[in-house]
This record gives sequence, structure tokens and C-alpha cells, in this order.
Amino acid sequence: MQETSPLPEHHQGPSWPPPPPLQLPPLTICSSPLPAIDLLYWRDIKQTGIVFGSLLLLLFSLTQFSVVSVVAYLALAGLSATISFRIYKSVLQAVQKTDEGHPFKAYLEMEMNLSQDQIQKYTDCLQLYVNSTVKELRRLFLVQDLVDSLKFAVLMWLLTYVGALFNGLTLLIMAVVSMFTLPVVYDKYQAQIDQYLGLVRTHINTVVAKIQAKIPGAKRKAE
Repeated sequence: MQETSPLPEHHQGPSWPPPPPLQLPPLTICSSPLPAIDLLYWRDIKQTGIVFGSLLLLLFSLTQFSVVSVVAYLALAGLSATISFRIYKSVLQAVQKTDEGHPFKAYLEMEMNLSQDQIQKYTDCLQLYVNSTVKELRRLFLVQDLVDSLKFAVLMWLLTYVGALFNGLTLLIMAVVSMFTLPVVYDKYQAQIDQYLGLVRTHINTVVAKIQAKIPGAKRKAE
């Protein structure tokens, strides 16, 4: 029986092994970590409640006091709690005649140094975001695409009204509340929201196409 010669390696597409896990696109180093996603989706209600409540308390405090006062009060509150606990444990050990050591020994011995790889990772991530932002702003301000620059101008014009109604801290509070509520709402009513968003997107695309057809030089170049 005549043996069939095997196919060349480049023809055996389905049998190729998957690419090594380390060969990832650059954007993966800046992707959102899973713990942050779990917080926003309230998968651990207790942990998310603590983070959400702490952020709101901090932001509401900043609306009433200066940054220096808020930082000072938070430091005093933290020191009061740790000093009181340290004294309580010392008295308890003296009464019970035990030697359990420092109550915060585990935290004092915990490694908290950032490695060189971690620093490089976050530096690369920051550099990627800065470069992308600068390139996009250059494209908008130098009117590489007229329609995109007009849309950016309309957005800035609308933000002038938003800035007249709300200050920065109010907008930040609204952003934090939205971050912890909108993902849950979208996850629950995804089908209905996607349907309405599709209608809005279609209407916007129609209006933009009409504007591009009427403004000379606004039509995008065919790719």
C-alpha cells in the first residue's frame, strides 16, 4: 500500500498549536483587572458596599472641607483606631499574661514593595494612554476629519453648560454612582438597552451621513 506523504507544515492549519500566552497585544497590559470588574458588578456585595460607601464618603467630605482637612481627619481616624487597638491588646496580654506579640505583626512583615516588572508594566500602560490621547487631540484640533472635529466642538460646547450647572466634585460623585449602578442595570436589561441604543446609533449615523454629503470635503476617504 502506497504511503501518503504528510502535508507540509504550513498546510496543517487546524493542527497548529495555539500561540504562546505571553504573545499578547500591548493593550492587554492596560485591561481592567478582574477584581475591579467584580466590584462594579456587585459580585461580592459586602466588599463592593465598603468600597462604594468609602468613595462616596470621601467625595461628600471633600464637598464640605478642604483636601488638607479631609486627609488630616482620615489620618487621625486611622491612627485613633490603630493606637486604641494596640493599647487594648497590650492590656489584654498583660492581664492574661500571654505573649502574642505585636497585634499588627502580620501586616508589618507583609511585602509591599513594587517589583521592577510591575513598575515597567504600569509605566508602559500610562505611556500608551498618553500617546493615544495626544494623537487623538492632534487629529481633532488640526481637523484631520472635519466631521469628527465638528462633533468634538459640539461636545465641548455642551460641556460648557454642564460646567455651569455642576462643579467638578459633583460630576465626580455622579461618575462614581454611575460606575457602580449602570453595569448592573445593563447586565439585567441588556436586550432592551441594546435595542434602543441600536435605534439611536442608526439615527445618528443617518444624520452624520447627511451632513457629510452637504459639507464639501467632509466625506471620508474610501478605504
